[in-house]
Amino acid sequence: MKYRTPPRLQAWGLRAAAALLAAALAGPAAAADACGTEEEQPVELLPADAQAAAAARRELQALLAQAEARSAAVGAARLLAEAAQSDLEEARAAPLPRATLSSSALANGQRVAGLQRNGSQARADLNVSAPLWDAGYSAALADWRARLLDAARLGELDTREQVALQTLSSALEQQRYGLQARVYERYTARMGCLVGALEQIVAADRGRASELLQARNTQRQAELALAQARSQQRQAEIRLRRFIGDASLPTAPLQLLLQQPPPLQRALDEAARASAVAQLTAQAEAQRELTRALRAQRQPQWSWSVGGTQLAGSGGASTVWSGGISVSVPLLDPTAQPAIRASAQRGEAAVAQRDEALSQRLERVAGLHEQADAAFERALRSAEVLQVSQRLRQATRLQWQQLGRRSLFDVISTEGDFHNLQVTRINALLDAQQATALLWSLGTGVAAGVEASALPAPPAVR
Repeated sequence: MKYRTPPRLQAWGLRAAAALLAAALAGPAAAADACGTEEEQPVELLPADAQAAAAARRELQALLAQAEARSAAVGAARLLAEAAQSDLEEARAAPLPRATLSSSALANGQRVAGLQRNGSQARADLNVSAPLWDAGYSAALADWRARLLDAARLGELDTREQVALQTLSSALEQQRYGLQARVYERYTARMGCLVGALEQIVAADRGRASELLQARNTQRQAELALAQARSQQRQAEIRLRRFIGDASLPTAPLQLLLQQPPPLQRALDEAARASAVAQLTAQAEAQRELTRALRAQRQPQWSWSVGGTQLAGSGGASTVWSGGISVSVPLLDPTAQPAIRASAQRGEAAVAQRDEALSQRLERVAGLHEQADAAFERALRSAEVLQVSQRLRQATRLQWQQLGRRSLFDVISTEGDFHNLQVTRINALLDAQQATALLWSLGTGVAAGVEASALPAPPAVR
């Protein structure tokens, strides 16, 4: 005897199957309705807006001025330059006449054979002297101090440049991680939307539980990436605060000002004229002048002097004066030649160090230029790949929503590719702009680069 399903149970089973089929078919559509208002376009990196560029330039210039005003390193370099200026004034005053005034008052007593004699005397001495001929020693010392002053001023410029570079780099890093955080916020919101829709679907169809598990796992990964980007943004802000204090953080897109590196040959020429290289050149020239001063010091030295003495006291008053020319001729000094030779060798070493520093600087400029070009190329190619990824993402979602030809795993995969490519593009562009900032710093300087930054933004990386 065959078992027959009761009519009521049979009808209930048909209705349940129909409900499950409707839920399965309606699931993607429901998810599409729930998530249809999400942002579709990638995060904008370089808005083609002259006003935004002008605002970025103003904010960055104010930022650099604030960092320079607060920098203890810049203040110390300025004081060293002022001290070098005082040293130069001292050296230039060495050949000028010098006057010395001295005075004394004496009281004396004498007792001889019962007789007491008391007396007093006042004395004033005035002496004026100056070098007459010193074989160029004073002039060489003045030139030595002048070259040291040049080196100190160039060192101050280089210190200012280092502070400006660190400030700009910190500001760019702060905005880099801010852009990444925006991408991961959208990614997290998109996955949260899909999770919410899938929870409703799984409530009706338990067979879709694996999709919900995958969506939740992807959402957690996006949340972790978002938390990391925000943490790195806060760390970059802390580094930036060290330079700018409580000043307002930049809100304009600073990366708009660092678009393409200068041509390689121009960058090399500017690096060869940089303040750091000029400082080493000034130090080498200073050592050369010091060697000349040491040689002149071993030559005969002529000087003149005029002096007078005024005496007044119990014995009467008298005036004595004298004047003349003196000459000093070194006859034997075993330390002279070793000292001169050591100074000349230090000068040669300073020139060699300058040449080596210049060679390393030019090599670094060439390497940075290649890095910047490669990074901009990566940004260009990632922008093209991102466009393809966006179209693939939209097509996959459409096939999943309306045709049922794709699974949710495909949708999650294209979402991840789309948002990760945005982060790749951000990193490539910011890497290129960091390299451009370094090229500015190694050449004419960050401030000059900001002032001369070209507009509008290149279409290749927009």
